[in-house]
Amino acid sequence: MDFDSPYAEVIGAHPNRATGEPILSVSWRPAIEGRPGFIHGGVIAGLLEMSCYEALAHEFRETGLPKVKPINIAVDYLRGGLMTETHALAQIVRIGKRVANASAMCWQDDRSKPIATARMHILIDRQG
Repeated sequence: MDFDSPYAEVIGAHPNRATGEPILSVSWRPAIEGRPGFIHGGVIAGLLEMSCYEALAHEFRETGLPKVKPINIAVDYLRGGLMTETHALAQIVRIGKRVANASAMCWQDDRSKPIATARMHILIDRQG
């Protein structure tokens, strides 16, 4: 995953490899605040999307990630994200010949209490 992208830089997304899982995290900063005291929903959605790409890159770590394009993403916001360290982890549900299906979860202090979840379909271009 390319963490030098402008969006990743703006929201401060960084890998958190403490557990060996492809977890992405963002720390509080004024640029990611939505309504006072809460993380902007777009930041949460972006973090979930990037975690899906990170999980796919993790699956292709031995052969190299082919070109990918988003097909769609659906985000469910479950509770407000407070201005604290926020984490996201995705898992690849299925990798087909042309499409990968991913599921992601975003949480803050307690992994068992997600603040948002997402499902994403990603087009895989193995030729390009």
